[in-house]
Amino acid sequence: MALTTSFTRLVGVRHPIVSAPMAFSAGGELAAAVSRGGGFGFVGGGFGVRDWLERELPIVAHSTREPWGVGFVCWAAEVAGVEYALEFGPAAVLLSFGDPTPFLQPIRRAGVPLMIQVTDLTEARQALDAGADVIVVQGTESGGHGARKGRSTLPFVPAVVDMAGETPVLAAGGIADGRGVAAALVLGASGALLGTRFQASAEAIVDPAVTRAIVESHGGQTQRSSVLDIVKGVDWPEKYDGRSLAHPYIDRWHGREAELTGETRQAASDEMARGAVPPAVWAGEAVGLIGDLPSAEDLVTTLAAEAEQALDRVRSGSA
Repeated sequence: MALTTSFTRLVGVRHPIVSAPMAFSAGGELAAAVSRGGGFGFVGGGFGVRDWLERELPIVAHSTREPWGVGFVCWAAEVAGVEYALEFGPAAVLLSFGDPTPFLQPIRRAGVPLMIQVTDLTEARQALDAGADVIVVQGTESGGHGARKGRSTLPFVPAVVDMAGETPVLAAGGIADGRGVAAALVLGASGALLGTRFQASAEAIVDPAVTRAIVESHGGQTQRSSVLDIVKGVDWPEKYDGRSLAHPYIDRWHGREAELTGETRQAASDEMARGAVPPAVWAGEAVGLIGDLPSAEDLVTTLAAEAEQALDRVRSGSA
């Protein structure tokens, strides 16, 4: 049985379950598997690196006839990267972290639904003014990058739902099983976008050490910090930092980021590159709900069934 919502009707999928466009781990195989399972899979276009797009977009385009999308980071991507991705026929483009305005014209010209991820109410209003067809509401529980001073998913989602009116909203952050998907629907969202849960799936392009860390960790082990970005030399805007599993560099440098410059930063970067310290593992607070490594196609089916069961328990009064 499908959970039909305004989002599933808009993009033509069976389940209101979306995999996040995680840069360099959400490739074509993952997006295709999610879409074959009845959800909506995203290729992580990230900063718009052309070699990555040229490799991964043909994979998803030739691996499924179901709807899929591609996502980009606004502050770092270029319009040319979005235009190139549109040539492969995505069913939606998701823009995150920054001003979406430069990308609106080619997306609208292609007639593709526009999804915009927001981290506060100001961004939500801007997204609606930009004509977003779907708003992704990202709470601070989410893994990877997000607002340094954002809001938790539980109060944030209904606030944006009230603001958005008829525009579908997806909830993101702290969702890793069907109960979370059901909760998103109860909050008024039209679906849920999951990152960390799909990071731990067979099709994700992830170092086995990262997958193992996700499966073996619990939510209390995650931290928000900009340290790992500084070490990697990625200059994210001040507004955003990232949630990851605990890491020796965060323990050492959090609160002392200004000292991570020059030779100090380079030494730390070299140390990470040669494996002298654990890899960075971007993961959300729901990581403790993840204990296996299924195929993404099967995972969508499981999540949908769990969400149905959770909603049935509420309806029957047995919750």
